[in-house]
Amino acid sequence: MTSTLPAWFQARQEAAKQRYEATPTPKRGDEQWRFANIKQLRFDNLSGEATEADHSDLISRSTGLESPAAKFIFLNDVVISSESSLSEAVICLPLAEALEKHPDLVEQHFMKQETRLGSAKYAALHEASVKNGLFVHVPDHTEIEGSIEVHHWISGETTSFPHTLIVTGKSSKVRVIDIFRSADDTTPGLAIGYKDLYAGQNSSLDYITIQALNEVSRFIAIKETSTNRDARTKAFILNTGAAWARNESMSRLEGPGAHSDMLSVSIPDNEQEYDQRTFQHHVSEGAYSDLLYKNTLYGRSKTVFSGLISVDENAHHTDAYQTCRNLLMTDDCEANSMPGLEINADQVKCSHGSTSSQISDEEIFYLQARGIDPDRARQLIARGFSVEAVERLENEETENLLLRFIDQKFASIS
Repeated sequence: MTSTLPAWFQARQEAAKQRYEATPTPKRGDEQWRFANIKQLRFDNLSGEATEADHSDLISRSTGLESPAAKFIFLNDVVISSESSLSEAVICLPLAEALEKHPDLVEQHFMKQETRLGSAKYAALHEASVKNGLFVHVPDHTEIEGSIEVHHWISGETTSFPHTLIVTGKSSKVRVIDIFRSADDTTPGLAIGYKDLYAGQNSSLDYITIQALNEVSRFIAIKETSTNRDARTKAFILNTGAAWARNESMSRLEGPGAHSDMLSVSIPDNEQEYDQRTFQHHVSEGAYSDLLYKNTLYGRSKTVFSGLISVDENAHHTDAYQTCRNLLMTDDCEANSMPGLEINADQVKCSHGSTSSQISDEEIFYLQARGIDPDRARQLIARGFSVEAVERLENEETENLLLRFIDQKFASIS
């Protein structure tokens, strides 16, 4: 803590520390942690010591889009490189700097929603510990061409607390891509991230998370999205790395015409575990939400999906969908899916469902007949299975970036 931080932020951190200590650790019997591996919540082996890494090496490895509108590179929550071609009207700063220059604006939106999907204790730990991240404020009637690209590197047996806060004004547009990676392949780290997304009236906000940590690290990401009248949000999660990852995503639709897309692709291998919990909360009438999560499982990997569509009273004419599909590539993998509905209004269209299946022999035979060997055929089918969710972003440059990480993951699977 430093004296340059605003008083309200210091008070929030102190209160969060007390809340973290008072909140019990999740137990195996907790419904919000059903099927979860509670052992992964033991963080005792992390010394808290960050390890310095070669900045120039990490900067050269931070490749993403060809020409991002802005690019930030963090190492253990410290900025090591930044560049931007954004107009002065757009505020796009590391969170630590935004707290000094725009404290009142940050306070209006910082962690305002209640965490309700199971990780309240870890949201409190994040709030008590956060030092940096990205703050983006796009004013009314401003559209950012291109994407803001952010690289988060973890080095050492340490815990990182990256925070992303994005606010769009009326009739504005922005796309932000967060990429999480480890500085090496063997050191276990932990990232506990929080994402605050606020889409103003008639605005467009796309947010993409690429989680590609090494396979001995762990990852907790809590995302709260608020979509206002006639606004559209797209939130995409790609999981290819980490030994264990927990994603909690809440989408709150707060005005007529609000539109929320929740998308995810996860490709676990070996004994990786990905645990995803979602909440589509329809507060206002006449709003639309659509969730599509796709998991391709290899080895002895495991996925958990628990999703709920909740429609408040008077949220009539709601249109909401929820789909989780699992492609089982081995006999030893495990997919658990628990979709749900809670409807308290009339005149709504809501549906939810989950499927788990293996690749059929007919599909393999079809590709073999065209000269493709069985292993390559299975990989092509699995890639095609993932592409459906990626294409929903409707941005070729972003889609190509995601497919690059997806192809790297498939290439690493023997």
